[in-house]
Amino acid sequence: MKKLINDPKDVVEEMLEGYAKAHSNYVRQLPENKRALVTTRKTKEGKVGILIGGGSGHEPAFLGYVGEGMADGVAVGNIFSSPSPDPIVDVTKAIDKGAGVVYLFGNYAGDVMNFGMAAEIAELEENIQIGTALATDDVASAPKEEKEKRRGIAGEFFIWKAAGAAADLGYNLEEVVRVAKKANDNTRSMGVGLSPCSLPQTGKPSFEIGDDEMEIGLGHHGEPGIEKGPLKPADEVAERLVNDILADIEINKRDKVAVLVNGLGSTPYMELYIMFRRVEQLLSEREIEIYRSYVGNYITSLEMGGCSVTLIKLDEELEKMIDYPVDTPMFVQK
Repeated sequence: MKKLINDPKDVVEEMLEGYAKAHSNYVRQLPENKRALVTTRKTKEGKVGILIGGGSGHEPAFLGYVGEGMADGVAVGNIFSSPSPDPIVDVTKAIDKGAGVVYLFGNYAGDVMNFGMAAEIAELEENIQIGTALATDDVASAPKEEKEKRRGIAGEFFIWKAAGAAADLGYNLEEVVRVAKKANDNTRSMGVGLSPCSLPQTGKPSFEIGDDEMEIGLGHHGEPGIEKGPLKPADEVAERLVNDILADIEINKRDKVAVLVNGLGSTPYMELYIMFRRVEQLLSEREIEIYRSYVGNYITSLEMGGCSVTLIKLDEELEKMIDYPVDTPMFVQK
């Protein structure tokens, strides 16, 4: 597969250099660690810091959401790999304003290990209090009774949004963690894969799937889904994703939700809006109110084909967090 790159070994560093230069009014790289980016905005003393992070290849996540109303810093790993503890600690020190820092990341073994190591270093060596909230929104990755084993996928966006708003509103560390975990508990996602991506280092497809096939529940790194079969019309795919989500979380008539239809990298907006059209119909039929909707490429997997659907069930507090204004390079909400 063709890619506009130079040396495959340099893709992450060159991307980060280009990103920091393109969005220098929003972010800066720390001189001691180029994998560590922090906001350029002036944050007040006593504000809880929000640190997000994960592997490259998911752009605009994670680096695209550093800015006002969301994250204060991001630690960046290799493609589809967790950042090491070093950039996490460096970002932590840079964004700490005396009230501690909350780590937000997906439930993957490498992330759990490296963010956990970084938290120990920050607390023991830097005397910075750390809070942690994991994303576990992918209903396809483990049964409901084992929710703690589930992966974090596109629903992470809502967790960052909720925690970022809480921190900006002056919540303390414990309360920011509570809001982040509440957002996660109320969020469910499910995706469908249509075509693989290829890593720059290999140039080969990350998995195999037929031209006339789709895979329900495929992970963001190509992890196996729960069912592979013939490609179905968009309406049928949307029905499957929404029905599986609603079977996993209690959302009743007159409840409010925010909806995200997220592209995985190569799916045209035309197809994403066709999917959203049916999602809206299905929720309307159940008299579930869509409070806010988001359609686009929010958390991708290089050029993977397919999309995911995410619902977050809202109460008054979560509505306030979802409404909170945001200004980042890759997402703006007034």
